[in-house]
Amino acid sequence: MAQHVSGGNELLDAPAILTEQLGLETAKVVADLGCGGAAFFTLAAAKIVGDQGQVYAVDILKTVLSSADSKAKLHNLYNIKTVWSNIEVLGATTIPEGSVDYAFLVNTLFQSKQHEAIFQEAIRLLKPQGKILVIDWDKEVQGIGPAAEDRVDPELIRQIARDQGLSEIKNFRAGQYHFGMVFSKV
Repeated sequence: MAQHVSGGNELLDAPAILTEQLGLETAKVVADLGCGGAAFFTLAAAKIVGDQGQVYAVDILKTVLSSADSKAKLHNLYNIKTVWSNIEVLGATTIPEGSVDYAFLVNTLFQSKQHEAIFQEAIRLLKPQGKILVIDWDKEVQGIGPAAEDRVDPELIRQIARDQGLSEIKNFRAGQYHFGMVFSKV
């Protein structure tokens, strides 16, 4: 089973997570918020949703978006659109409001202290019953990844999600070093 994560580490199996845990299928619209230069989840999602679907690769770093765009072309994936945005600012992302079936926050939250704002932006983009996939570094498993103080507590994520009207559908181990959660917009 091939496993991938930003930085090239073999830690997360993006295709399996997207199909088995999230239930992603063809002809859906996805926003990978904080896609990262490796764009593993962007690329995996683009293959799953196919030509009838759309994947938005969103990041604040233009170099990351350029890398994601190059990788998409290399893999002959023409259903990926890169979007430059600060996902910490509500309304900043130039994707039509209420147009996305799935929003991904994969290894994104540990890089910010603006979790509520990031969730608000993800929710704004989602259709009714749209889903948010959260994958981040486990606080309990150390030895690789960001410093312990930068890691996000899953209970904090649950509280933020509840406060913003989301319902938790599931939580799962997303790999040896990561937790995963899926929330639904009501």
